Amino acid sequence: MASPSPTSPRAAARAGVSVRAPGRLHLGFLDPSGSLGRRFGSIGLVIDGFETELELAPADHDALSADTLAAQDELGRAAAHLQRLRERSGCHAPLSLRLRQVLPAHAGFGSGTQLALAVGRAFARLQALDLDTPTLASWLGRGLRSGIGIAGFDAGGLLLDGGPGRDGSPAQLLSRVELPPGWRVIVVLDDRVSGLSGAGEREAIARLPPLPQSAAADICHQVLMRVMAGAASDDFAAFAPGLNRVQQLLGDHFAPAQDGSAWTSAAVGRLMRWWGASAGDAAAIGQSSWGPTGFAIVPSAQAAQGLIDAARTAGVVDAGLQIRVVGARRHGAAVADLPAR
Repeated sequence: MASPSPTSPRAAARAGVSVRAPGRLHLGFLDPSGSLGRRFGSIGLVIDGFETELELAPADHDALSADTLAAQDELGRAAAHLQRLRERSGCHAPLSLRLRQVLPAHAGFGSGTQLALAVGRAFARLQALDLDTPTLASWLGRGLRSGIGIAGFDAGGLLLDGGPGRDGSPAQLLSRVELPPGWRVIVVLDDRVSGLSGAGEREAIARLPPLPQSAAADICHQVLMRVMAGAASDDFAAFAPGLNRVQQLLGDHFAPAQDGSAWTSAAVGRLMRWWGASAGDAAAIGQSSWGPTGFAIVPSAQAAQGLIDAARTAGVVDAGLQIRVVGARRHGAAVADLPAR
């Protein structure tokens, strides 16, 4: 791509830019070992209720601030993203960055990608640079395995990508489907545990034996003919068993990297196994990415509350868990100019 250049004189007059980037659930890889010829490929769902939010504005000197302790912990990464953007774009004017809130880190929400893209999009808009999201992701080292966070930043929805390109370019979006509006997602968090990321994730994937070709083929069939097709046609009876099968196959495959379990958090795992046994295919149950966050997708808010109430009555909800019910998000990040002060 040619070097970016300012496209509007309004850049210098902008008071600032705000970005609210959504969290996503990574529902699984199609072929992590490339046994069918192409590695990775992903399915994921963008959800409401979890966001990274920031503001970027011109300033007399660089200044970074955070509104929460969790956001404070991410300022170093945000500063590194700004430095990289400056190196690639040649725009070095001082900036003020305020992190208002961040997604839970290393929990299965794609926090690293959404922070990078939020900083990147705010920077590009503030400087009036014509840069698409895959380019920003490439500049900032995101999307090396999954393209779900990149596509979700732009569009929301239930997303399917075909894995990174042979040249290492971010994965292309193959399909986007909106979940029926009545469906709900029960999100179960355990902030006492962190999922794998960075070098640890790369090393874990490298140590795993290849996923058998038959399992990868089964996953591809389940995703295409049951999960995506079921969501597109409001057919929960197809969607749920399809996703449950995907999660079973991938949980077995990745268990050696998670102390022999399909679940990073033992407390989340106990609850999810209980829901799986009691609800069967009336819920689509699994772990997002390396966890520890678990999810149960159900066809209605009433079904969600019923599962939660039954689990609490049975005493299988650990006191350290957080449970939230959210909807699927049908749009990507919200980007807006800040009003002049």
